[in-house]
Amino acid sequence: MRISHPALDYFITTNQDWLDQLFICDYLHNTSYWAKGRPYDVIQKSIHNSLSFGLFKGSPSNEKQIGFARLVTDQATFAYLADVFVVEGERGRGLGKWMVEVVLSHPAVSDIKRVMLATNDAHDLYAQFGFTSLQTPEKMMELKRQRP
Repeated sequence: MRISHPALDYFITTNQDWLDQLFICDYLHNTSYWAKGRPYDVIQKSIHNSLSFGLFKGSPSNEKQIGFARLVTDQATFAYLADVFVVEGERGRGLGKWMVEVVLSHPAVSDIKRVMLATNDAHDLYAQFGFTSLQTPEKMMELKRQRP
C-alpha cells in the first residue's frame, strides 16, 4: 500500500522493503521517550511482526523517511497503535495527524472494535480520532518483565 498526501510531497507506505530500519531503530533507541534504549534487534523484530507504516518525504526517486507508526494486531478484533513519530524538523504540518488517519483507515484494521495506545503527551492528537481514557481501567492488567 502507498498513499500520497493530497497537498504535500509526502507519502505513506506499508511496504516493509522501503522502511529505513536503521533510521527507525536509531530514533526509537536514542530519541523517543517510550523506547529509549530498546535494543535494535528487538525494534527490528517488532517492525517485522507488525503492520508497519513508513512516512516519507520526496519523490519515489528521491525519498527520505521522516516518520513511522505500527499496529500490533490480529486484524480481526484488536489492534495496538505503537511507536508513532514524525522527526522534529517535519512537525507542525499535520503529518502526524495524517499518518494516524491513514493507519486507522487501513483496510486490515478499519473495522476493528478496539484499538488501544499509550501516550504521555499526544492525547489531543488521538482524541481527534475518538480515543478516550479507559472507560473501565479496573478491568485492564499488564505484565511487565525485565529484559535479561
